[in-house]
Formats: sequence, C-alpha cells, structure tokens
Amino acid sequence: MRIRRKKWAEKELQEAKFYINNPEIGYKNTWRDRFKNSKNPLYIEIGCGKGTFISKLAKNNSNINFIAIDMIEAMLGVSKRNIEATYKDEEVSNLLLIRANAERILDIFGEDDKVDRIYINFCNPWPRKKHKKRRLTHVRQLENYKTFLKKGAEIYFKTDNIELFEESLEYFKEAGFKEVKKTYDLHEESIFEENIETEHEKMFSEQGIKIKAGIFRF
Repeated sequence: MRIRRKKWAEKELQEAKFYINNPEIGYKNTWRDRFKNSKNPLYIEIGCGKGTFISKLAKNNSNINFIAIDMIEAMLGVSKRNIEATYKDEEVSNLLLIRANAERILDIFGEDDKVDRIYINFCNPWPRKKHKKRRLTHVRQLENYKTFLKKGAEIYFKTDNIELFEESLEYFKEAGFKEVKKTYDLHEESIFEENIETEHEKMFSEQGIKIKAGIFRF
C-alpha cells in the first residue's frame, strides 16, 4: 500500500509510549519482558499497514500481548493514530508498534521471544518470478519465523491473490508447517475465531474478489 509522507508522523511516533523506532537495538529475546504481563501469549502482525486490524484485535483481547510491525514511517504514523482512536482514553498496555523491515526480522526476534502467533494480512504478492523470495510467506521467510516461534505456534494468513495463496500453501508445506484450516472464500466459510476485516479485505470484497485464508501450525 502506497502512502504519502506525513510531516507529523515522526514527531507523533516519538511521543507515543507504545512506539519503538530501533527495535534491533537491545530488544531481541526480551520482547515478553516489555509488557506488564510477560506471561500472556505474544502475537505479532508483520506488515500492519494503517493499524485498523491490530488495534481492534488488541483492544478486544487484553489478555494477549501484540507487536505490530511496519517499515514505512507515514504508515506507522497513521497506525499510531488509529490505535489511539481505538483505545480512546485507555492506556495502550498490550500493544507495541515497531518500525522494522521484515527482511531482517531475525535482527528483531530471537529464540527466547517464543512468539505464539503471526498474522500476515494482504502482503505484497511479488508476482514476478525473480521477486518471489521477498514474499512474507516464502519458504525463506518461514524458516526465519521458525527461529522465534514456539512449537505449536500458528500463522494466520489472508490474501486476495489466488497465485500467492496457492504457492504459499506449498511454501508452508515445504517449511514443515501443518495446514490446520484453509478457505478460498473467508466470508462464506469463516475459519477464524475472530475475523477482523482489514482495509484491503473490505476493498477487495466490495470488488467481488473472494478472500483466501489459512491457518498453519509450526
């Protein structure tokens, strides 16, 4: 998703207590300790976009800790505002917003972080063959995630792109993930206990494009 530069984003992000700009410095293997209740499950969203999904999910699940990741400052700025709007006057205590590149995710998370779930929503499909290794669901990335996922952890994946979905099914299989559930029409056959619609999901659904989704267990 492209977004114009937001002049206010840097200042507002730096003022937000739940925002971390340089997570690769001193945070790896200590993420659970960054929350008031370190014993809660830890879920992350890679590519949080404008933050409407993760803000609602985190607000609805105060017994779970969440980390939302994106690399674009303007997008993170919008996400910060959406998080604050969702929480209103409540303290944002179970959600951290961090600026990071998913390509270097092993600089951010390590074995001791023991992540329970990853959300990947409408990631870039990178359709050209030479770019497919950049996909967030590519085997190369899945192998990276296994470094910090707990055994039995799950990846929740949603996309509008049929090629990306079907090739991702093979990626998950090759990387040793068990397919728990999948659907080629999420709104007809819900497979999630709680499906929060993202901006992309709403847009594609209004265009008549069916949402493909799956749950994969490590």
